[in-house]
Amino acid sequence: MGYYIETPMNKNKAEQMATVGAVAIDKPDSFADIPEGHTLLCVVQNGLFDARSQRRAVGICFDDQEFKAFGEPSDPRPKTWMTIDSASARDLCPDYAANV
Repeated sequence: MGYYIETPMNKNKAEQMATVGAVAIDKPDSFADIPEGHTLLCVVQNGLFDARSQRRAVGICFDDQEFKAFGEPSDPRPKTWMTIDSASARDLCPDYAANV
């Protein structure tokens, strides 16, 4: 998996993303369901790891392979799916911006 948006705090990442324009959605049926001009995000709740981690990241699902990896049914961790306008995603993740 490749691109992540770092949040200021390691807990309540979805709420932090909402403050910069991300909107929570139901998990899409497919990556193709994401409207043009929007980027799909996956906020994974990592339990105790979130409380102790220095990494405060929200995953960017930039293609179908990433979407499938984040949505892997064998991964039991709770996830919040969100969309954000693509310009904001690029602003929040310079590595993503440099490669899309």
